[in-house]
Amino acid sequence: MPHIKLPEGLQGIRSAMALRPETAKPLNELTEALLHTPNSLPQGDRELIATYVSYLNDCYFCQTVHGSIAAACLNDDHELVKRVKVDFHGADISEKLKALLVIAAKVQKGGKQVSANDIEAAREQGATDMEIHDTVLIAAAFCMYNRYVDGLDTWQPRDEELYRQRGKKTAQEGYVSISRGYLPAKAPEVGAQS
Repeated sequence: MPHIKLPEGLQGIRSAMALRPETAKPLNELTEALLHTPNSLPQGDRELIATYVSYLNDCYFCQTVHGSIAAACLNDDHELVKRVKVDFHGADISEKLKALLVIAAKVQKGGKQVSANDIEAAREQGATDMEIHDTVLIAAAFCMYNRYVDGLDTWQPRDEELYRQRGKKTAQEGYVSISRGYLPAKAPEVGAQS
């Protein structure tokens, strides 16, 4: 049961965003830019970074939904997503992504945990400055999103098929487009009572 009154029937972050659409808009736009907009780092890799950080933070909703989006981007390879969460070093992913996941894991613990050696190791595997930047920002943003979801104790159903369906749709359409289905067309004025 959520700690505060949230719109019913919306899972995880969607219910919190529906309560405050004026903050949901920039959050969805940030997620769209980081995870969905074309980039030199494939969408599936970026979703795996979000999934892994959410797994480290023990956020069921985010690791499950972003894991489903990652799988949808990776030919429905849900087993790969599970392997990345448990032991990415042994998973069948690029060495560059492994180096970026090391950075993401350190950001999850605290930004100052990232060392010059971690950055150099990622560069040696071909990571660009933009990809390193985006990895750090994805990891930092997902620490915030995970705490947002769990700090309000949002509704997080355990039906994996629901997440898989949503994952496929989000992988194709993106975050801003999907948010139009649960956010009002016009945000209420700040401070207005519902």
